[in-house]
Amino acid sequence: MNRTNILDRFLDPVGLCLTPEVAKRLVRVRLDAKTQRRLDDYAERNQEGELTDAEREEYDTYISAIDFVTVLQAKARGILKRPETS
Repeated sequence: MNRTNILDRFLDPVGLCLTPEVAKRLVRVRLDAKTQRRLDDYAERNQEGELTDAEREEYDTYISAIDFVTVLQAKARGILKRPETS
């Protein structure tokens, strides 16, 4: 089972707790510009094999966090697609 599948299963109960308002806010979450630039730099340098051990660890942490937020955002989108109940 890959990391995304594990996160998906782990976050199922969390997704059930999301209100439509929270889900709307969650799908709009983005990295700030400074962090995005750093991530882009690491991604490029990773492709070239130029990251130090400390940078690789930081880059891997970013990737894990992105995976987590991406799965949570998918759950939020699922909440938003549900028909509203009265």
